[in-house]
Amino acid sequence: MVVQPKPIPALYTVYILRSSVRHSSLYIGSTPNPPRRLSQHNGKVIGGAARTARPSLRPWEMVGLVSGFPSMTAALRFEWALTNPHISLHIPTGSRISFSTQRKRNGQLKRPSKSLSSILQNLHLLLRVPSFDRWPLKVHFFAPEVYSAWQKWCATEPEKLRDTLEVTTDFDPNPPPSASPKQPTLKTKKQVEDEQDTTPREKWGIETLPVDYKPMKEYVEKAKEVFEFERQGNCIVCHETMEPGEGLYVICPNTECEGVGHLSCWSRHLLPGQENDTDGEGEDDDDILPIRGKCPKCTGDVHWIDMMKELTLRQRGEQEVEKLLKKRKPRATKSKAKADSDSDES
Repeated sequence: MVVQPKPIPALYTVYILRSSVRHSSLYIGSTPNPPRRLSQHNGKVIGGAARTARPSLRPWEMVGLVSGFPSMTAALRFEWALTNPHISLHIPTGSRISFSTQRKRNGQLKRPSKSLSSILQNLHLLLRVPSFDRWPLKVHFFAPEVYSAWQKWCATEPEKLRDTLEVTTDFDPNPPPSASPKQPTLKTKKQVEDEQDTTPREKWGIETLPVDYKPMKEYVEKAKEVFEFERQGNCIVCHETMEPGEGLYVICPNTECEGVGHLSCWSRHLLPGQENDTDGEGEDDDDILPIRGKCPKCTGDVHWIDMMKELTLRQRGEQEVEKLLKKRKPRATKSKAKADSDSDES
């Protein structure tokens, strides 16, 4: 069976799940669609993991996640390392902070029990190791106390994350009231229904994450037009002619810019200009993966992952592009439909 290459996914995440009933119950998983996956864990949709199926622990909540993985395989690799930090080869032996002394019957080390603190500490560690430290990842927190625990660890850990790693928060704008210490009174089903707030709630957290390519629509449209009409011109980095269809060409993601360059030229241009270069003399010569920088034509900010998403969509995602750019036919109004009907009858 031949595996067809796919474009970089619109979204792939590794998430931290916590039981809202018992906060010590935690689960780590990966998914391209966090809202759907959470519904599976909570039994609203078929699927989910056996470990999250106990009714006594539901509902579950996603308190944090890491996004920006370039493929499902990449996310699964990170998920496995975060779930098994005691044996992951991505973590150097001298840096390991999770250990296990017990063994299974087959001789393998047992997975040590995890806490929110240990997960956050190992997450911080994995984001620093050579295997992942230059991936285009982004960390999200959706619970204030979890983010506070993260900040506390970051403040005490001497090894710092790279400056270009983005950490964001998005907390519930209307959190439920704290539970009363008194024994709750039993209510009828009708009383519960009457007390339910039917006002539409503002979307937040995982509900706001883009699970498709819609945010890239204008970028994809621009690139499609430039390359279909062969307006790529000369490379904006090396200034050499770029013959149509004879190389991997990358276009600036900024709306008003049509700057195009060779893939290798963009890479060389962006590597020396990373913002974590504190001495201003370029990065380590071992770095081969850019993160972000400035477009040499419009001087606007560009992110390497955005440009690679567009490039892989153009090269491998014909169906995804067609779906993204497909124009919907406007619905006929009732008056127009009636007029058309009357015209047919006459």
